[in-house]
Amino acid sequence: MWFFKSPEIVFGEGAIGYLEQLKGRRAFIVTDATMRAGGQVDRVRQALQATGFEVGVYDAVEPDPSIEAVRAGAAVLARFEPDWIVGLGGGSSLDAAKAMWVLYECPDIDPAGINPIETLGLRRKSRFVAIPTTSGTGSETTWYLVLTDTAGRRKLGLGSREAMADVAIVDPSFAMSMPPRLTADTGMDALTHAVEGFTSQWHNDFADGLCLQAARLVFDYLPRAWRDGGDAEARLKMHNAASIAGLGFGNSLTSAAHGMGHALGAVFHVPHGRAVSLFLPYTIEFCLRGEPGSTRYVPLAHFLHLPCGDELQAGRALAAAVRDLQARLQQPCSISQCGIGREDFERELPLLVENASNDNETVTSTRIPTDAEMRRLFEYAFEGRSIDF
Repeated sequence: MWFFKSPEIVFGEGAIGYLEQLKGRRAFIVTDATMRAGGQVDRVRQALQATGFEVGVYDAVEPDPSIEAVRAGAAVLARFEPDWIVGLGGGSSLDAAKAMWVLYECPDIDPAGINPIETLGLRRKSRFVAIPTTSGTGSETTWYLVLTDTAGRRKLGLGSREAMADVAIVDPSFAMSMPPRLTADTGMDALTHAVEGFTSQWHNDFADGLCLQAARLVFDYLPRAWRDGGDAEARLKMHNAASIAGLGFGNSLTSAAHGMGHALGAVFHVPHGRAVSLFLPYTIEFCLRGEPGSTRYVPLAHFLHLPCGDELQAGRALAAAVRDLQARLQQPCSISQCGIGREDFERELPLLVENASNDNETVTSTRIPTDAEMRRLFEYAFEGRSIDF
């Protein structure tokens, strides 16, 4: 038995206007200082105030939100007592808003213990709206959230099906101001979601089509959005692709590239999308050397119009296509290209291996690395070597 979860999704130009249809008294916006400075907070606040909401704002979310920061934000929510919480921003803001919502409803819970098994009883106090301003994480359409364990220097993949947004507002106008590097980082994140969502052990018929379409949209439109941020069609398609990929992997799960990316991001503070996508071609090649017929690379490559005569050809073509896209977007293709020196890398390698091996997304890979194999994966990725084991 499995589940398919989705929020109500309002998408396209002008989707922000849907906020004026919400019913309630007090709304609280969870975001970061960049969103306030750029005027996005004012847009959301004005739409809410137009229907009589009293609006509060918490704009202290930082990249890779920590457990401690989420607890602090939840305390502010408790004082304001909203009946709608509005997450506004990239993945960090949306994940933090979800976690703060859980703590607002369940103040005694340990945020590190948010899981899909226990019943939380959300929506007794508030409901949740997610408004993404980047085109990548898909957090607006998933029930997952990632928090940073600062003391342990690791990222925690958490979630509850109850923590799905009630409404996702996917308005491409919020993504128009993204600079090229952020466009590339987040877009490659969406691609990694789509590829891993389709190829993970937990793939299913309901999620497959979403992952395929999202992957094709990224290959078709991400280079355009990166070259010309004012390309309205490319921005629209990429914003949709991110949310579609979120629906896909959110109902199947990602795998080893995310486990390795979480480890690298927590230790060396590499942005999430850049980190997980860096490892994608390496994990594709690694899985290709696993049990024959297990990878699903043939149907994925076929859908993307890549060579796909057999599994080996399809996997190699897919890895090459990802690397080609990284190069076109001037993204790092190795750990060393992220500005990480060998001495620092080797010092932290045991922690990278431990955290990646224990990440709950690594276990859905069609070939699960041993600790020794995980170490070699990191070493090859540092040097930019194709996987041959």
